[in-house]
Amino acid sequence: MDFAQRTIDLALRNVEEGGRPFATVIVRDGEIVAESANKVAQTADPTAHAEILAIREACRKLGTEHLTGATIYVLAHPCPMCLGSLYYCSPDEVVFLTTRDDYAPHYVDDRRYFELDTFYAEFAKPWEERRLPMRYEPRTAATDVYREWQRRNGGERRVTGAPTA
Repeated sequence: MDFAQRTIDLALRNVEEGGRPFATVIVRDGEIVAESANKVAQTADPTAHAEILAIREACRKLGTEHLTGATIYVLAHPCPMCLGSLYYCSPDEVVFLTTRDDYAPHYVDDRRYFELDTFYAEFAKPWEERRLPMRYEPRTAATDVYREWQRRNGGERRVTGAPTA
């Protein structure tokens, strides 16, 4: 099966049904484990990006938060939220089929604090300098939650089984 073409077909069908032009197909051992189109428009959920939905489905099906051994096909270079999710689930490879430069003449999804052209630089700033208003309100009890997690996990700080470099 041509997984790249399957990704394109899912995105095109989503556009034809009133959705946004994005899709994701997750493949492991030559089989599709999960796939999704972007469902933000259909659900009014700003986190319902294709990558997020497909990762959730694949992890549920496989019973793990780690997608090692998987190749993830995405229609376009992932947004920062999806890129973070892709890093976090640790697939073997991510294949994107078009770039922002290629689709920019046809689609833009900038927001109040977010423009794709500048977001990566914005994200790298110290939290005090970001456009998104943020406030640090220190609470010792917040750190105590992590201490309790560590205590309940035999003194370990890392999540058991997480792939590391």
